Amino acid sequence: MRILILEDDPFIGFDLQAIVEGQGHEVVGVFSSLAEAREHLADGFDFALLDIDVSDGKSFEIAKALLERGVPFAFVSASGSNELPGHLRGARFVPKPFEEATIVRTIPHGPAELQ
Repeated sequence: MRILILEDDPFIGFDLQAIVEGQGHEVVGVFSSLAEAREHLADGFDFALLDIDVSDGKSFEIAKALLERGVPFAFVSASGSNELPGHLRGARFVPKPFEEATIVRTIPHGPAELQ
């Protein structure tokens, strides 16, 4: 599976990339800003891990674009899930600090889980 990561903390981004690649997935990029993520929305990936608060705002617009494209995603954030706008409340959510096993369980492992 090809996975996009939006995370502005380089250490957390590196950890997420290592976890994802350790599971045999390909990381299409670790981006630290909404601007960078916007540029790569058409890169052909299957799943995304999104921090809510990044250097240039909140990732809700990226999440909305992913929903419109039918690309599943999960928020990985120190923000509370109660901060999600109503249309994103059903999204997968992993609170920080996270454990590797939680990230592994959050990533779909087959077509049926991509829904």
